Amino acid sequence: MGEAPAFLVEDLKSNLSNGFHLKSKGCETAVDIGCNRMYVIGDPKSESLAVRVFDKSTNEWVFPIVLGTKPKASRGHSAVVLDQDRVLVIRGDTSSDDGFWFLEVNTVFVTEQKARLGTEVVAWSKGVIGEPEKPIVISGPSGVGKGTLIAKLMEEFPSMFGFSVSHTTRAPRNNEQNGVHYHFSERGAMEKDIDGGKFLEFAAVHGNLYGTSVEAVDVVAEKGKRCILDIDVQGARSVRASSLEAIFIFICPPSFEELEKRLRARGTEVEEQIQKRLRNAKAELEQGTSPGLFDHILVNDDLENCYDKLKVLLGLTNTVKTTPKSELVHVPVEHTGLKIGEKIMMKCGAVEQERFVLDLGSIRGGAPGRTRGLRIDAVEEPCDSELGFLG
Repeated sequence: MGEAPAFLVEDLKSNLSNGFHLKSKGCETAVDIGCNRMYVIGDPKSESLAVRVFDKSTNEWVFPIVLGTKPKASRGHSAVVLDQDRVLVIRGDTSSDDGFWFLEVNTVFVTEQKARLGTEVVAWSKGVIGEPEKPIVISGPSGVGKGTLIAKLMEEFPSMFGFSVSHTTRAPRNNEQNGVHYHFSERGAMEKDIDGGKFLEFAAVHGNLYGTSVEAVDVVAEKGKRCILDIDVQGARSVRASSLEAIFIFICPPSFEELEKRLRARGTEVEEQIQKRLRNAKAELEQGTSPGLFDHILVNDDLENCYDKLKVLLGLTNTVKTTPKSELVHVPVEHTGLKIGEKIMMKCGAVEQERFVLDLGSIRGGAPGRTRGLRIDAVEEPCDSELGFLG
């Protein structure tokens, strides 16, 4: 913390507006959320959009822990308060696929992190245009055949699905490639990212950390593919508790005796290892079939039959349908706008005066993941008085 000079306090107060506040390169945007808190976004010395908080009751600065992937600084940016929980930040001179970001200041995720860390916290969530297919979480005990089912899915639909690459702190084995089999990480770096809310789930196994990062899932989505997460039940529980919207599928055997038979048929493990897997499998079956965690439970009594049921659940037919996405636009440095309900009317450019509407009515998700469902619609020949554009 530190006390702000009186002239800076007055300057920040005078810079507030009810709509967007556009700033040029090297300047900050200040927005008032209420409760004597003013959030200042941007720092000319930072490569990303830094965040600091000014407490008007004490005239002191508070420097919060900033979670999530930080947006890069741009030539200009603007901000508008959506509610008491979030601020929409629009980076100027960018395309809309990297132009819209949400600064969360009081969402459920941020509130939980404040309680956990005992300090002021904010979190960034990237805005994504359109409504991509939900990721798929597939869990099941060892030996149930979920790996074979996933392999069949990937083989039949190679352009539709992709794997998130997990992180681990263990050393790579022979022929394992970083970024392909795992992201091999230093323990300190991975622990820092976990504390920073960058992981959907993680676990300590035999002294090493394993986990699925938010970024690993987003990388698959940005390639136009649907992400498959092959994780255990505990990991699925963590993902379910996160903001990631996914389809949760549990694969179980026709009986525990059949599962034991399959494990022994592998012939790759000693009796002690088999017994350990059976103990873990029993616990996973109890948790996986309990209500509330998984959306669907598939019994793998016959591989082909189970695979056909999996495809039905995922809506896979001979005709691949794609979800139409809003046309991307370029957001210039000079732009103004006004929030009206769940829509933001925007006017861009000093000469052409391009206009479009940013629709927030269908947004989903949020930190530590991305905020999806943004829509952009063109506006034909509006008049400024009708839209009420700001200055």
